[in-house]
Amino acid sequence: MSLWRKIRKTGRVAEPAPERPTGEAPPEAAELRGSVQFRHVDAGSCSGCEVEIGSAFGPVYDAERYGARLVASPRHADALLVTGPVTRNMEVPLRRTYEAVPQPRLVIAVGDCARDCGVFAGAYGVAGAVGDVVPVDAEVPGCPPEPEAIVAALRRLTGR
Repeated sequence: MSLWRKIRKTGRVAEPAPERPTGEAPPEAAELRGSVQFRHVDAGSCSGCEVEIGSAFGPVYDAERYGARLVASPRHADALLVTGPVTRNMEVPLRRTYEAVPQPRLVIAVGDCARDCGVFAGAYGVAGAVGDVVPVDAEVPGCPPEPEAIVAALRRLTGR
């Protein structure tokens, strides 16, 4: 019972939110209201970015407190979070997923591979970077990008 008393006495302890990230959000982001729903698409990555996205939405970085939320369907999404170079097998599914997201829609290329194919540039199974297949509104550099960078990009889009 002493642990329960200690919890009640201490109360809720949380760090204050970091300062808002600098940088311009795409014009389409102004049309989004409230929280922004993201659909993650792995277009052919090595899974390094997925680990960092999981960390960004985990309990430490908690991107959901800034209004960013992952959803399972592109029809429920406002934006796509795309990782990896686009492989030949994922080129058409990525286009279809992009078309399934209602307007206004945003695309965020996460990681160096999504931005410019990274170490996979010129590989036989790679169709190109995400920007070669669908229009990209924001990019997050890094291989893999740090969770702080992912959360900062998401905060630019949500405006929080």
